[in-house]
Amino acid sequence: MTADVLYRHTDFLALNKPAGASMHSEDGPGWVVAVSRALGESLLPVHRLDRATSGLVLLARHRDAAAALGELFAGRRIDKTYLGISARRPVKKMGLVAGDMVRSRDGNWRLTRDQQHPALTSFISAAAGDGRRAFWLKPWTGRTHQLRVAMKAMGAPLLGDERYGGAPAARLALHAWTLSFLWQGEMMHCLAPLPSDDAFVHPVFQDQAREWLALQQSDATPHPAAHWTRPADALLARVGMEDDTWQ
Repeated sequence: MTADVLYRHTDFLALNKPAGASMHSEDGPGWVVAVSRALGESLLPVHRLDRATSGLVLLARHRDAAAALGELFAGRRIDKTYLGISARRPVKKMGLVAGDMVRSRDGNWRLTRDQQHPALTSFISAAAGDGRRAFWLKPWTGRTHQLRVAMKAMGAPLLGDERYGGAPAARLALHAWTLSFLWQGEMMHCLAPLPSDDAFVHPVFQDQAREWLALQQSDATPHPAAHWTRPADALLARVGMEDDTWQ
């Protein structure tokens, strides 16, 4: 489980991080250290996922690759999609969530109406079975807790995200699903399998995920699916510096 390698390249590995695994070494060796030990090589993180989030993580195999991949993430030249599940319906079926993110008094993040340096997230929702809603999420920016805060702003906090008002569940229902990027003249497409636990295993959700994946793979452009609400260029120009690269 700690070293679930999905894709091997001479410059990097794509791995499937389990929910609950911390990338940082806190009370003990973190997931990155554990993976490096299991595979017998020193791997370098170039971006991060929250402890509670599962799915795709790229780890560089040498310092030059780490620097180049870090620049791609910081420059928003890596296309990312996530899958989420909520127990509530969003205020609208699809669209763009945009706004500045600020710290609340309780230490959580919240979305404001200001758009000086906005976090930008496109989304589509559909039935997930058992009254739940499935979400296909595309972050155009990479801010701490961005998707969790966007879901709360839509009135549909993620299942298992009690920090932001989500219904209780065994795990946070957020999964880093795909990564696409140009590497040395070749387009890379990485896909993480669907989680095999909790609401992700419902047949309705899995059918919907297959439909979304087919739609995504039908378009050769780096930003798939005509349904995505692309932010205006003027809005993208104001996003400021990214913070989802490794810190």
